[in-house]
Amino acid sequence: MSENSLKIKIDPVIWGLALLNVAIHLLFINNLEYHRDELLYFSLGQHPAFGYATVPPLIGWIAWLMKSLFGYSLFAVRLFPAILSGLIIIVIAEIAKELGGSRYSSILASTGMIVSIFGLRTFFLFQPVHLDLFFWTLSIYLVIKYINTSSDKILVLFGVFAGIALMNKYLIGLLFFLFLVVIPFTQLKTIFRNRRFWTGIIIGALIFLPNIIWQIIHGLPVTGHLSELERTQLVNVDRIEFLLAQLYSPGIASILTIAGLLYLFLSKNAVKFRFLGIIAVLVIITLMLLRGKSYYTQGLFPFLIAAGAVSAEKILRKTWSRITLIDLIVILALPAIPFGIPVFKSEGMISYFKRLETKYNINIGRQWEDRSIHSLPQDYADMLGWEELTAIANKAYQMVSDKKACFIYCENYGQAGAITVIGKKYGLPEAICFSESFRYWITMKFDPDPTTVIYINDKPGKDVDKLFSKIIKVGSISNPDAREFGTTVFLLQDPRISFNKFWIERITHFHE
Repeated sequence: MSENSLKIKIDPVIWGLALLNVAIHLLFINNLEYHRDELLYFSLGQHPAFGYATVPPLIGWIAWLMKSLFGYSLFAVRLFPAILSGLIIIVIAEIAKELGGSRYSSILASTGMIVSIFGLRTFFLFQPVHLDLFFWTLSIYLVIKYINTSSDKILVLFGVFAGIALMNKYLIGLLFFLFLVVIPFTQLKTIFRNRRFWTGIIIGALIFLPNIIWQIIHGLPVTGHLSELERTQLVNVDRIEFLLAQLYSPGIASILTIAGLLYLFLSKNAVKFRFLGIIAVLVIITLMLLRGKSYYTQGLFPFLIAAGAVSAEKILRKTWSRITLIDLIVILALPAIPFGIPVFKSEGMISYFKRLETKYNINIGRQWEDRSIHSLPQDYADMLGWEELTAIANKAYQMVSDKKACFIYCENYGQAGAITVIGKKYGLPEAICFSESFRYWITMKFDPDPTTVIYINDKPGKDVDKLFSKIIKVGSISNPDAREFGTTVFLLQDPRISFNKFWIERITHFHE
């Protein structure tokens, strides 16, 4: 095997498309605010660890790096996903090439990825999902590369990236599991006798081991998270809608994902890659039966887009027909781009979705997890109100005379993330919250005993009246299109009893 077999040649067109994708994802970052989940995940960067309440540690480590280099601005939050949106274009172009395509199929696959709805959305937000999508694509690429080269180096490299991928999101474990189940029935079955294969597995396991130890030490919080997820969100998943989402999530690029799946099963040129098509189908069926969220399958899409591009190249022999296909994909994708990325300010986005409803009777994308229809998709509604909330909290904080005897309490992780991230520009202290990973950073006892609490919730809790004789409503989120509409900042003063006494009792009860 050549030493250069793992090197990627620089194609100026592909790298230009990669840079274009980065630019697209950075161009609109200020149209809406931080996303609720971004505020959580960027807050993790304040507390680097080997694990968190609902995710492995990689996203927290990247948050630490980005905030250390660039601060807490929207640019700092969204730069890393944008960079990765460029890298995945390089990988998908290489997949097309390894599947037997020429330069045209690489360009077509890259174009399909750029305009896909899932690609636009995933690489716009700072969440573990963008890393997960990249690692699924990279893992499949390495498998294809090994099929074509039989390079033992790839087996070790695969193990390394598998370990890193599991440190980002546990979902990719399903892909690895299906690899192990299906490969014994393929031409790759001999890898189980290859020492490098087991070396890769051991290295991957060692990389992942710190998170396993962290999970055990903390009582396996991932099991509680999965249970809560199933009870509060997955129970609402409709299996028919799940399957339909596999079509509209790529947008017009679904032409390529469908063609790719057919190519893998029907083409003689794809016989040695057919088992990857089987794995793709098994992933979709498994997640459908488990009522997984529809986007859980999107790690398959870049690979299927690349396979579809190769299929198109085999069918379209004329230059004009190939160019026409690319043009059609771009033109047909343009009207749906707001589904993937907020190309307008909030008012423009609302008008866009309202027009779809009134003129075309289309409500796709505006159904939230509770299955209710709103003015904006849930992701976009989760990107409104945080700046206003933090400004109100700062107003309350400035009303406090003894700031050492004051803290900010938030009911959910979005609110706490807003105070922790956006609050940096106001000099606000980090929020106290029992939600998500904030529970691990809770103060056990305040010094001095608090005399004032800035309390953020939709309404005062049942203990508030008993604890404080003075309750001042400072302000609420006023944007009715924000998911946090009505969330209120209260200033609680003049405690009736020692707050520390109440707090210690609550902490004890929480840990029980």
